Amino acid sequence: MKKYMVICAGLCVALAISSCKSKESAYRKAYDKAKAQDAANVTDNSGYDDTPVVTPFVDTPVTDNNNYNNNNNNYDNVSVRTENVSVVNGSGLKAYSVVVGSFSVRSNADNLVSRLRSQGYDAQLAYNSARDMYRVVASTYADKGSAVQSRNNLRNTYPDAWLLFYGQ
Repeated sequence: MKKYMVICAGLCVALAISSCKSKESAYRKAYDKAKAQDAANVTDNSGYDDTPVVTPFVDTPVTDNNNYNNNNNNYDNVSVRTENVSVVNGSGLKAYSVVVGSFSVRSNADNLVSRLRSQGYDAQLAYNSARDMYRVVASTYADKGSAVQSRNNLRNTYPDAWLLFYGQ
């Protein structure tokens, strides 16, 4: 009885292994079908225009319409992040700073600081030890209104720019 059970189990395993094997003919059939479709697409170029699409650049300031009201300069609703940072490279932060980049690798942050300084910004590098992130500050201001205006101008180049409140 045990012999028959072992033989039956062996046959089941052999059958299972042989049935899972992929057949080369199935692959060949799928390959030939794909090749035929590709050949049909290459020969039928009706309606295809290979001229590049050019989108014109429009230099308009980006404003945050949800938080910024141009008419009465209401800056109270503009979102500001508060973080405990230490200045690594720069002259020091004022109360409100415009952050244009955040990096976990310092050399990447240093490269952006150099690029901003070459463009005339008083860029600084700050480090947030709680998040282990380097913050690249493009400009820093004592009042929130000036920082919001600077952030809006910088968003043309750095769309993710945000405000940092540095309470010292």
